[in-house]
Amino acid sequence: MRRIAVTLGVMWALGVAAAWAATAPDVLVRENTDEILKRIKTNKDAYAKDKKKLYAMVDELVLPHFDFRAMAKLVLAQAWREATEDQRARFTAEFRDLLVRTYSTALLKYNNEEMIYLPYRGPLDDRTAVVKVEVKPAAGGPNIPLEYSFYLKDKDAPWKVYDVKIDGISLVTNYRSTYADKIRNRGLEALISGLAADNKAGKTDQPLGPKSGARRDARAAE
Repeated sequence: MRRIAVTLGVMWALGVAAAWAATAPDVLVRENTDEILKRIKTNKDAYAKDKKKLYAMVDELVLPHFDFRAMAKLVLAQAWREATEDQRARFTAEFRDLLVRTYSTALLKYNNEEMIYLPYRGPLDDRTAVVKVEVKPAAGGPNIPLEYSFYLKDKDAPWKVYDVKIDGISLVTNYRSTYADKIRNRGLEALISGLAADNKAGKTDQPLGPKSGARRDARAAE
């Protein structure tokens, strides 16, 4: 069930950023989530038989204004500052591919869970905003909270998604903790090469880990 919550959270975020400036964030959450789930319900068997069709659907929703680079910067933290521009670009590309493939595959596990859209209170300040949703398990049990975090780079730019929290767990901080150990033990280049190999082999991930503060990370994304 947590995997479904993670999936719904991230896949909505991947498809929402470009339209943000013209539409209220709570409306965007609802519309994009409904569209993703509609496609899964309609084409689930076809997606299960042909992952390329599934990935194509996800790629259609991954709009150019989603800030994967900001997410990658937050994930690598100090290693980002020490990396070359080539390493930054390669890590961002491989990390993006890992997320898209992981959550594309996990979407197939959707089983009519209900989405509860909580009242939106507007931006937290002039630079950050959070939209809150809860996933109601089809089999019962407590609802799982989701938080979509956004930041505004400047007044003329659109709002961009930079993190998603599932039940208090930040995807960015989870990966940052995992990758910090790998970089410390083997180095950044080995991490990038490992991600590239995993992507080529079609491996997926299950990012669940320690809790974090989303607003603090927004400043570091700039």
